Amino acid sequence: MIDTFEKIPIEIHEDSKSASKKVAQQIAALIKEKAAKKEHCVLGMATGSTPKTLYAELVRLHKEEGLSFKNVITFNLDEYYPMKPDAPQSYHTFMNKHLFQHIDIDLKNVHIPDGTIEKSAMHVYADAFEKAIENAGGIDLQILGVGLNGHIGFNEPGSSRNSITRIAALDNSTRLANAYEFSNISDVPRLALTMGLSTILKSKKIVLLAFGVSKAEIIRSSVEEKISERIPASLLQEHFDCIFHLDQASASKLTRNESPWLAGQIKWTEKLIRRAVSALAIQLKKPLLMLSKEDYLNGGLADLLEKHGPVGNINLRVFNGLRDTITGWPGGKATEEVPRHPERKNPAQKRVIIFSPHPDDDIISMGGTFLRLVQQGHDVHVGYQTSGNIAVSDEFVLRQIDFAVEFDGNFSIDASKASTIWKDAKKFIQTKNLYDKDTPEIRNIKGMIRRTEARATCRYVGVKDKNIHFMNLPFYETGLIEKNPPTEKDIKIHMELIKKIKPHQIFAAGDFADPHGTHKVCFEVMFEALKRLKAANDASVADCRLWLYRGAWAEWDMWDIDMAIPMSPDQVLEKRNGIFIHQSQKDGVVFQGSDSREFWQRAEDRNASTAQLFDKLGLPQYAALEAFMRYEY
Repeated sequence: MIDTFEKIPIEIHEDSKSASKKVAQQIAALIKEKAAKKEHCVLGMATGSTPKTLYAELVRLHKEEGLSFKNVITFNLDEYYPMKPDAPQSYHTFMNKHLFQHIDIDLKNVHIPDGTIEKSAMHVYADAFEKAIENAGGIDLQILGVGLNGHIGFNEPGSSRNSITRIAALDNSTRLANAYEFSNISDVPRLALTMGLSTILKSKKIVLLAFGVSKAEIIRSSVEEKISERIPASLLQEHFDCIFHLDQASASKLTRNESPWLAGQIKWTEKLIRRAVSALAIQLKKPLLMLSKEDYLNGGLADLLEKHGPVGNINLRVFNGLRDTITGWPGGKATEEVPRHPERKNPAQKRVIIFSPHPDDDIISMGGTFLRLVQQGHDVHVGYQTSGNIAVSDEFVLRQIDFAVEFDGNFSIDASKASTIWKDAKKFIQTKNLYDKDTPEIRNIKGMIRRTEARATCRYVGVKDKNIHFMNLPFYETGLIEKNPPTEKDIKIHMELIKKIKPHQIFAAGDFADPHGTHKVCFEVMFEALKRLKAANDASVADCRLWLYRGAWAEWDMWDIDMAIPMSPDQVLEKRNGIFIHQSQKDGVVFQGSDSREFWQRAEDRNASTAQLFDKLGLPQYAALEAFMRYEY
């Protein structure tokens, strides 16, 4: 029954790496097939974070398996306008960095839209670009990504089905989503030169890649809803040979995954029952215990009724399961036996590690739980995984430098040396160009600012200084938005800390909607460390449970919550004051994303929404709830 919902073929992979590898193999086979016929292979290329792993695999195939690109002609989808080819944000720079400079392609066969063409000459240029594709024999395989609003190329919602290569205005949502590439949203171009929808749809084969939970909703709309120019990607339903390659996260909102009972026969597990009934109650805006047999039948849950009914029993089963996730004792309640408590009773005092990808994720994502763990006597450690230095504004650094220089002048015994460092740093910031990379000294100052804020937060919560661990994972230290791939060193840093503390609980960020990927990388290296220690039967993880929290971008779905920690209005305020300690992240965060709210506002709204949802389902009412999912390793 999946075909009833999905109007485009879909292949779902375990992760982005396996998806990219599969597509790279298909591209390699096509290149070889064309070469054997002494023909050119014409590829349409995409940019952005999505195809990076694909291009890395193509480079590997070239270097390790001898794949040649000498018979390949490429046409890129788009380019910012205006944009010089050598600008760091240009797609010329992107393609050279991630693909072309590493392979044997003839650069005469590379076609990337020129962001320097005068507007008066644009029609002639665009026609020539279209003609070049036609003269090459048309695009054999077009690689696509998809924007959060459904754009493909830079064809924004409302673009005509018949559009060809042209200058297009960028939606504000697209500019916000791409702002991380620039120092300020005002620097993001408002226009782009892009292939049109008609141009894209003429391709002989189209492969769309989408990764991450942030793409899940637009993937569902593109694949399952009616064709509409309001969602440009939905027009791909018309193409005779198009396939979407997704990871688990980007496929999560498809009916087959979100409501599998509607797509065919399923095996009802406890979590799936909770998911189906909770979703029904949320959809109907009814408390769980008020759902009727008619509600179940109209909601497609006749099979659940038949196998696990009657209705009253199922309602109560789900209600009790959700109720039992709520506890004020995140480390377990040692003073009494609580049936079905999310955490075990013993040991009474647990050793706990909170892994925080950035120096403020601990207090933003789980500040109420953080405070409770300390107040209830557990031995809480915090592992700050990265320095977070790129998220400090130059203006904030100048403010700190002014203080430091004046302090040195009044109190330092040897002020001259320190003052020289501060003055050199100040001079660099005041004269730096828009795309200049910070010097090591500036990055160190920014890292110091984040560390002092993190220490102050820990003191506020009550964590001992010896329990604060700045891990400074090497993969992060590039001074740029784009990070290095994680290495063995990143994993071993985690292993050493875990072996040293021997935790009974680990809290880690499971928020993979982080637009810059730092949370995901931090989770992956931490998880790899845990798996290795477990495989080695290391005593440090013999009695350890892993709990995942989410950050400022999203919350766990109701049915995925295994532990919910309630907060009173006073505790919400206490958490807010802890977040405010991170002054460098207030009043104009460097990487704000598409959400204009400050992080403390996002966190409070998210926690309040979770509490309101519990309340609407007929469960106890609280000011806020922090939610966690238990994760097996």
